[in-house]
Amino acid sequence: MSQKRILITGAAGFLGSHLCDRFIREGYHVIGMDNLITGDLRNIEHLFKLETFEFFHHDVSRFIHVPGHLDYILHFASPASPIDYLKIPIQTLKVGALGTHNCLGLAKEKNARILVASTSEVYGDPLVHPQTESYWGNVNPVGPRGVYDEAKRFMESITMAYHNYHGLETRIVRIFNTYGPRMRLNDGRALPAFIGQALRGEDLTVFGDGQQTRSFCYVDDLVEGIYRLLMSDYAEPVNIGNPNEISLQAFAEEILKLTGASVKIVHKPLPVDDPKQRRPDITRAREILGWEPKIDRAEGLRRTYAYFKNLPPEEWNKQPKEFSKKS
Repeated sequence: MSQKRILITGAAGFLGSHLCDRFIREGYHVIGMDNLITGDLRNIEHLFKLETFEFFHHDVSRFIHVPGHLDYILHFASPASPIDYLKIPIQTLKVGALGTHNCLGLAKEKNARILVASTSEVYGDPLVHPQTESYWGNVNPVGPRGVYDEAKRFMESITMAYHNYHGLETRIVRIFNTYGPRMRLNDGRALPAFIGQALRGEDLTVFGDGQQTRSFCYVDDLVEGIYRLLMSDYAEPVNIGNPNEISLQAFAEEILKLTGASVKIVHKPLPVDDPKQRRPDITRAREILGWEPKIDRAEGLRRTYAYFKNLPPEEWNKQPKEFSKKS
C-alpha cells in the first residue's frame, strides 16, 4: 500500500506547522503550501531535511496543482490575527472564498477528503452563550471584522455545497482561541500581546473594562481534535476549543504572575465589534470524536512562556509585517 499523502495549506503558520509535525509523526507524506504573507519558514525548517516533507511557495487563491495522488487536504491558509486581516482585508476574503474553492476543486479532482479551518468568529459577537454549532451567529458583515468573519462563513457554505452537490468528503472545524509555541508576538491577539509586553517591560493593554471573556485551548489539544475530526465520518461543523472561560482582565493578571513582570495593566477603548464572550460548547466533539482538552491553562501557559522567553530579544520587539495595498 502506498504512503498516504496530505496537503496542508498555511503550512508555515502557527497551526499549520503543528499539523505538519503531527502528520509527519503519523507516517504521512506531507506537502506544505504557503504564500508566506503571514507564515514563517522558520516554523517548518526542521522538516526540510525529511524525504516525507515537501514545500510549495504558492498562493492558494490562485489555481492549485499538486502532482500525484492525495488522500487528504487540510485548508488552513488565512490570516488569523486582527492586525493582519484588518491590514489585508481583500486577501483575507480571497483566501476564504477563492482559496477554499480551489482547495475543494483539488479535493474533487484527487478524490481526497478535505477539512477546512473555520473559526469561532462565525458566531460574531454572540447572543447565545456558550456557543453551540447550531447557533447561526451575530455578525456585522460591513464592520471591520466582517472581512474575516464572512470569509469563514462563506468557507463553510461552499464546503457544504461541495459535500451535498458533489458528494465530496468534507469536514469543518470551528476553532476557538488557541495558543502555544510558534505564535507571533505582537500579532494583536491577547496571549502573545500580553507576553510580548511583559517581556519588554511594558504595561499590559486590556481593551474595554476587561470583563469580556475568552476560552484558551493549548495547540496540542487542538491538533488532536482536528486529527480525530478528519478521521471521523462527520460532515457538520464541530467546535474544537477549551470551555474553561476567563475574563481578559483575569487573564492579564495570570500573565503578570507567570512572568513576574513589574508592570501595570492599562485599559484602552474596546475595538469595534469585539466579541464580549467566547466559550465553546464541546458536547458534539465529546460525543462524536471522544475528544476534550487535556492540558490545563497553567501548564499550557508555562510551555508557551518558556518558548517566547527563549527567543532572541530582538524577536520580542519585532513589529507586525507591513503589507502593500495590492488586491
